[in-house]
Amino acid sequence: MNKKGLCNLMVGAAMLVAGVASAQAETIRFALAAEPYPPFSQKQPDGSWVGFEPDLIHKVCAEMKATCEIDEVAWDGIIPALLAKKIDVIFNSLSITDEREKQIAFSRPYYDTPVAVAAPQAVDVQISPEGLKGKTIGVQISTVSSNYLKKYYEKIADVRYYDTQDSVNADLVAGRIDLMMADGIAVASFVKSPDAQAAGIVNKGEVKYDPVFGRGVGAGLRKGDTELKAKMDEAIGKLLASDDYKALSDKYFGMSVAPKQ
Repeated sequence: MNKKGLCNLMVGAAMLVAGVASAQAETIRFALAAEPYPPFSQKQPDGSWVGFEPDLIHKVCAEMKATCEIDEVAWDGIIPALLAKKIDVIFNSLSITDEREKQIAFSRPYYDTPVAVAAPQAVDVQISPEGLKGKTIGVQISTVSSNYLKKYYEKIADVRYYDTQDSVNADLVAGRIDLMMADGIAVASFVKSPDAQAAGIVNKGEVKYDPVFGRGVGAGLRKGDTELKAKMDEAIGKLLASDDYKALSDKYFGMSVAPKQ
């Protein structure tokens, strides 16, 4: 081989190595909502994230041997941000529902919890059409709880939709609504807070399962990202069977939130 051919070969090899390195270094952008949602996720004043889902993101990325970052997105714009390729993965307590699957794909579920109701101790709450008729109910928009209330209670109760769960909590404490409906773990965490305890807010119990609630919580992905979905499914599957997942679950909830296999 002459010098010119050798030179071309070396340049081509260098470009190939650079391309592989670039692909390996590509950052996967995980999205969490800007609004605090303890104990699942909450942004600290220093910009760091704490909670079950940020911790699980780090473990999923370590399992995939991927470079990842967490981006902040408003809850009601999180699916549009995914579809617009501003982020790559939604990892933010997004329930797997038929309606959402019309737009996006999901990984296998990484946790599952029931829906529950919170209200002041003195408020009589029976979770039925008769029991909630005429009640003022608060709920965060674009959640399975809001879909459930819209389907079954919007015509018989005063259902109020909020941009954030924090706003729902605040209005319940202030007495502007009779009760709220949300993820059971979020409800259990909220009723332990000083504000809730001062207002006499208690957990009134779980809502009977309905198909509207979906099939657990998964990572949201674009339908075309099949390779990333396969890697996510494998990583989540390994974590669900690990002591790391059990430790995280115990740390934040004191119980297992693993989806039923």
